[in-house]
Amino acid sequence: MKRLIALMLLALFSMGSLSACNTVAGAGKDVQKAGEAVEGAAKDCSDGKC
Repeated sequence: MKRLIALMLLALFSMGSLSACNTVAGAGKDVQKAGEAVEGAAKDCSDGKC
């Protein structure tokens, strides 16, 4: 019984860790896209005609 509970806790912890990695990776991609948009706007405005 203890072994079953330990395996269930391990499975829950593993699932939580994996989903957290996906969330952080998704957030990183969102931040990267926002940075690219800011960079593009900065290049467009570099000639002073914003």
